[in-house]
Amino acid sequence: MTGRLAAAAAAFLLAACASVPPIDRYLISQEREPVRVETSRGVLSHADSAKLLEDLNRRSPNSDLLQRHVAVEEALTETPLTAGNVVVALEDGKAAYASMLQAMRSARQHIHMEMYIFEADETGTLFADAMKERVRAGVRVRLIYDAVGCIGTPKEFFKDLADNGVQVVEYNPVNAKNIVGSAASIQNRDHRKLLIVDGRVAFLGGINISNVYGTGSGAGSGASGRDVPFEDRPWRDLQVRLEGPVVIDLQHAFQAQWERWKKEPLKDTALYPDVKAPGKHLVRAIAASPSSKGLNPSYVALISAIESAETEVLITNAYFVPHPQLLQALQDAARRGVKVKLVLPSKTDNAVVYHAGRSFYTDLLEAGVRIYERKSRLLHAKSAVIDGVWSTVGSTNLDWRSLAYNDELNAVVLGPEFGAQMQGIFAKDVSNSEEITLEKWRSRPFEDRIKEMAAKAWSQLL
Repeated sequence: MTGRLAAAAAAFLLAACASVPPIDRYLISQEREPVRVETSRGVLSHADSAKLLEDLNRRSPNSDLLQRHVAVEEALTETPLTAGNVVVALEDGKAAYASMLQAMRSARQHIHMEMYIFEADETGTLFADAMKERVRAGVRVRLIYDAVGCIGTPKEFFKDLADNGVQVVEYNPVNAKNIVGSAASIQNRDHRKLLIVDGRVAFLGGINISNVYGTGSGAGSGASGRDVPFEDRPWRDLQVRLEGPVVIDLQHAFQAQWERWKKEPLKDTALYPDVKAPGKHLVRAIAASPSSKGLNPSYVALISAIESAETEVLITNAYFVPHPQLLQALQDAARRGVKVKLVLPSKTDNAVVYHAGRSFYTDLLEAGVRIYERKSRLLHAKSAVIDGVWSTVGSTNLDWRSLAYNDELNAVVLGPEFGAQMQGIFAKDVSNSEEITLEKWRSRPFEDRIKEMAAKAWSQLL
């Protein structure tokens, strides 16, 4: 995917540096009404919300921590949390693709996909064939793909989908008209990875449609054994499968994106079915876009959770070039005794981002943050679990591009069961990582320090 970035670099460098929205603490410090929760039947009364949260607390060994994070999360936005959801973490492409394709092949009303990268390889062909088959069965299929993310995908691939009845929209095309008309807007990309089937089940996370996850028969299809070159091993990533009322919020996000670029209303009587509440998870869907101006809700949610942390902060992220307030929040948490651990890449498809991120290691390590670099596979996941009860999975990287330029999508899940699953996933990644100690870091080669200094100068464009 490095070639794709290189091909778009000229357009990006022409663009003026967009202003990065501040992480506003105002919402966090204000007094709020008691927590309100939404179910498939609508917004619960304060009394019913309290009963639901009491039940959640009884199932949590850390009920005080859960109450604290629920209150903080609710204070960040006027939209209520949704209750009654089922959330399942899907590790890597094999598990995610199997579940996604199974849901697509069972679609009866519509399939909505919003994807940053959609390759015309074996994996892409598998998904394209599933889309076309469902169209033949009378299902309405809609696809939004990003112009830069798919810059290496032949236009004929998407034309074939359209010719076979798939409704296709290109997000923010890269052309002379757009570059001349608004150079800065070219940097705005749709970095989301979203699939919705019949308005009842949704998938989101960091996984694009590509053979890099080891799903093709060529390079990358082998296991992560030592005999396979690092660059050919399946990428390490994470997706979540969601059912329940939160799917309605994700459908709203897709509809807004579709209407923005299709420039016509999305008319479909089956968009919002009567969704049941099959599970017990509290979930919030967070759709972030620079076009909405103001606060970036994904960053506010993460920083607020870190600032409220009492026991541990576990973060896994592929592209780590932190905003100053995120950096400060991590350092402050470690200094007050919270166990702060980061799993970051040991190798990446973007060397500038990699070295820019490493330029922050000294400050973090000196504050007591523990840093692990994932070995054997290229890390592409974007997730966090805090105090074992607050979790997030999505498309948002911890870099300035996600903060200032990209449309992103995350799910925040509150509860101990999913938190435990996320802790287990994090522990596995740590076991496949090398810890970067302060002593080891201070003895790194001089040429690495030069690369870090040079890359850091570009950090607000990364």
